[in-house]
Amino acid sequence: MTKGADKKDEITKNPVLREQDEKIKSKLDQIDNKIMVMSGKGGVGKSTVAINLAIGLSLENFYVGLLDVDLHGPNVPKMLGVEKGELQRRPDGTVGPVYYSPNLKFMSVEPLLPKKDSAVMWRGPLKMSAIRQFIYDIEWGKLDYLVIDAPPGTGDEPMTIAQTIPDAFAVVVTTPQEVSLLDVRKSISFCEQVGMPVVGIVENMSGMLCPHCGKTIDVFKRGGGVKLAEELNIPFLGRIPVDPRVVTTGDAGKPIIATYPNSHTAEAFETLVRNVINATQAIKERLIEEAKERQKAKKQMK
Repeated sequence: MTKGADKKDEITKNPVLREQDEKIKSKLDQIDNKIMVMSGKGGVGKSTVAINLAIGLSLENFYVGLLDVDLHGPNVPKMLGVEKGELQRRPDGTVGPVYYSPNLKFMSVEPLLPKKDSAVMWRGPLKMSAIRQFIYDIEWGKLDYLVIDAPPGTGDEPMTIAQTIPDAFAVVVTTPQEVSLLDVRKSISFCEQVGMPVVGIVENMSGMLCPHCGKTIDVFKRGGGVKLAEELNIPFLGRIPVDPRVVTTGDAGKPIIATYPNSHTAEAFETLVRNVINATQAIKERLIEEAKERQKAKKQMK
């Protein structure tokens, strides 16, 4: 029996966990689209993609939540410039996430730490419990999108998301190098094993526009993500170029898609946002059709 099956069985038998699971489901029913941004390895700019995707969606007038489940390295508050943000304490005793803008709110472990430099030294069960509580205890309200920033790899955090949010989709981030692409295959394999549809692949750090001549310099190669997407028959969502302003805006807590909206990089993120919207809708329509076909087949068997 797999670890995921063990956990599901535990929830079924434990009345407290079962009640919590039912409340989690009722809250998730208020969220139209759940997208986990994941990567096979670290250092590919996954959080940068997740944050700019969330902001881009909010700028399209969608109501968006950003859930940071990278418990050991929660960078979302810093990169949004809301390190001192506080959870919303409501009159009825419930707690809401931290607001970045009227259309975007986020949750991270950092506001819960005694100091921002405190190390999170949790093993699997504690991490799984914390992620469930981010949904169970936090009043997200009605959202069009919940973007989930997961840590690299296919460990406890992505597994918990797959188990807790069974209708989540995945956006996989890579860089053009072969080493990164090898690890992306593992992420795709993870999604196949847990039954999580893949929205598509994003190639980050894909070429750099020279600030002097305007030509593209392939610092970390280019095009690997496109080839892999074609090989695996997965949508390619777009290329994000290397841009020093991504670093400076991230450090300053002013993401590039909002700070330099007319830049080539912001345009690349806007293309990514549009492609994610379209690809997500296409997957949902396909899943609805498949469900109808299964229902039709069942009726014919009776």
